[in-house]
Amino acid sequence: MEVLAFLIPVSLFLGGIGLAAFFWSLRGKQYDDPEGDARRILSDDWDDHPKP
Repeated sequence: MEVLAFLIPVSLFLGGIGLAAFFWSLRGKQYDDPEGDARRILSDDWDDHPKP
């Protein structure tokens, strides 16, 4: 039971880091165009100038 006093704060800390990384990726616009990316990978056209 004493180990739970150590594991619960560690798990909450790691969960907070994961949540912060998720919000960081949202702010970095990682999920802006999932439909376009899904269709773009199926096309045979070459994209020599990808979006920045």
